[in-house]
Amino acid sequence: MAKTHVLIIVQNLPVPLDRRVWLECQALVARGYEVSVICPKGPGDPGRQQLGGVRIYKYRPAPQASGVLGYLLEFVYCWIRTALLAKKVWRDRPFAIMQACNPPDTYWLLARIWKRRGVRFVFDQHDLNPELFLSRFGAPTSLSGRAQLAALRWLEKQTYATADQVISTNESYRKVAITRGGMAPADVTVVRSGPDTSVMRPVRPHDAAPNANRHTLVYLGIMGPQDGVDTVLEVMEELVHRRGRSDVDAVLMGFGDCLEDLKRRSTELGLDDVVTFTGRAGSALIAQHLSAATVGLCPDLKTPLNDVSTMNKTMEYMAYALPSVSFDLVETRVSAEDAALFVPSGDVAAFTDAVESLLDDPELRVELALRARERAAKVLDWGPQSAAYVQVYDSMCAIGEAPAAVDGFEYVDLDDPDALRQFVLTRGPAVT
Repeated sequence: MAKTHVLIIVQNLPVPLDRRVWLECQALVARGYEVSVICPKGPGDPGRQQLGGVRIYKYRPAPQASGVLGYLLEFVYCWIRTALLAKKVWRDRPFAIMQACNPPDTYWLLARIWKRRGVRFVFDQHDLNPELFLSRFGAPTSLSGRAQLAALRWLEKQTYATADQVISTNESYRKVAITRGGMAPADVTVVRSGPDTSVMRPVRPHDAAPNANRHTLVYLGIMGPQDGVDTVLEVMEELVHRRGRSDVDAVLMGFGDCLEDLKRRSTELGLDDVVTFTGRAGSALIAQHLSAATVGLCPDLKTPLNDVSTMNKTMEYMAYALPSVSFDLVETRVSAEDAALFVPSGDVAAFTDAVESLLDDPELRVELALRARERAAKVLDWGPQSAAYVQVYDSMCAIGEAPAAVDGFEYVDLDDPDALRQFVLTRGPAVT
């Protein structure tokens, strides 16, 4: 029987750099699905790749956007490039299910076009875009701002209305899909962005004692206006210039709209000797720095979006047995529980105090590190999330849910070797 072909659309990040989407792809391939992905190119990426059994179709990313018109042009450009590549994917091999990962909430229209050919639509909701707008710009007061927020809410509503199934990253997002999106609870599944702890685990450094004289603070993630990465620089300024610590440095891994501003700010604060920006970080670099660091930093402020979002960085720190400090957010507490230190949102002094308490207390670091790794492996690991994710597709394709009877006959359970053996023995004369 031919494999069911799934097309996954991602605009925000290239694949496999988008770790959540790549884990989803691998889960589907392992289950026997055929998987294709459409996404933008990363630096140096080819237009076509085949990795881990996944066919990846890539397009040149849109120029850096700014302002309403810039973002509109970016969305239109990416939508058109994705639509053209979807036709190419179909010519190579028709797909039965399309999954779109937001942001943005624009691919519902493409899904409706393909639904005419019987394609079903899965919405993998990574962000709440109305909340993202409110977090970045606040409640709008101008006519333009209100129109932009209304447009985001309309796009989200159309996406929910088009989706056959919604995948939410946590219970907060699921509640929004049901209440605001009008989705039936049975059609919304929580699939947390858990780390694959069999791969994301501490590694020993090549050098015997890389941190013999310094503690390293580490940040991993996107560097946008809503991510609060400037707090990391404020903490470093406090530790180095005001508290006089000469035993600490920081490594910031990631990219985003604020990266160049953060570099300039680091220079202004006189921190260039103790702050390193790596840019995009692959798995090897992430493993190296998260294994060598002393404390992981979660500087996301309490906003309408951040409070209900699952922060991948928190769970990735935990996978590497790295104690962390975070501003107090609802979903971050769900992830970390008692494996991290929490301080009131925006209180940089308290954040710095918490960091310093970990620097100066090895036993506390060990206690949090062990809790973090145990929780990551036993509760947050991608394994159970992978099963929930694949079940969404299995239920849509009726895999593993064969009817109990056809035309009055009962199916033999082919997955139970003992039952199948007994059935075979009942054929013909009784075995004596």
